[in-house]
Amino acid sequence: MPRTIWTGAVSFGLVTVPVNVVSASENHSIQFHQYHLEDMGRVRVRKYCEIEDREVSTAEIGKGFQWTKDQIVPISDEELRDLPLPTAKAIEIDAFVPMEDVDPIRIGDGYYLQASGTIAAKPYKLLVEALRRSSKVAVAKYAWSGRERLGLLRVHGDALVLHAMHWDDEIRDPSELLPPPVEVSDEEIEGALALMETMSREDLKGEEFQDTYTEALARIIEAKREDRPLPEAPEPQEPAKVLDLMSALQESVAKAKASRGEDEGEADVHEMPAPKKKTAKKAPAKTTAAKTTTAKRTAARRPRSA
Repeated sequence: MPRTIWTGAVSFGLVTVPVNVVSASENHSIQFHQYHLEDMGRVRVRKYCEIEDREVSTAEIGKGFQWTKDQIVPISDEELRDLPLPTAKAIEIDAFVPMEDVDPIRIGDGYYLQASGTIAAKPYKLLVEALRRSSKVAVAKYAWSGRERLGLLRVHGDALVLHAMHWDDEIRDPSELLPPPVEVSDEEIEGALALMETMSREDLKGEEFQDTYTEALARIIEAKREDRPLPEAPEPQEPAKVLDLMSALQESVAKAKASRGEDEGEADVHEMPAPKKKTAKKAPAKTTAAKTTTAKRTAARRPRSA
């Protein structure tokens, strides 16, 4: 049973749902410690007081805010728990919005909300069914670890999940990272769509979605423990320089089809026609229904502030 991280209540309107918060994910990565290579003695981090020049125990350590160079304001855990905020003891739902209106870059770690006791069963189920039928998610505020946070509540199976969210001003502006302005043709876009269609799938299950890094690391540890030669690393492949984008798309579609056991014949990407001399602009040709449907599926939605 996962450990309870926080105990409180979800509140929307006058409805209150007592809940326990537990982590929704597990870390299966291989963990390392630090050792002195000469004798393999464990290296540990010890906490020293700069004024008394001695190691201090955990019981002697507390939090503080440096107001000035010479003034530290101590803050206790009890004071943080008793912050004068309505969100200190509850997850306060402020709004319900369509999931597609929330930019995924703002969504963080997920936590399961467990109904706390029999009395919480009915309001818990009520919120689950209301979210499910509305096809919306709840945006809420809550206070953990000395700060107020923004969260997103959604339904996963029959359980409520709380995702930590970044505040709007915590998201960096990516404009300075963008490449120089370039133009792409309709043929190149349709080639990319053909490749996407070939690589589409219904779920994220399969060997390609397994943690091969941890598996490789486990093999290295086992080989060193048994004093065997280490597994040979595959030769890294240098990324090919794309000189002809259409040819690269055509080859990519063919390889994707071959990997799925489909017909390796001519891929559904057409060569880009030779550039024509500039003439007066004509009205754009009407796209087919299939192209319009595909474009709608792949068009990115403009995120709104939650």
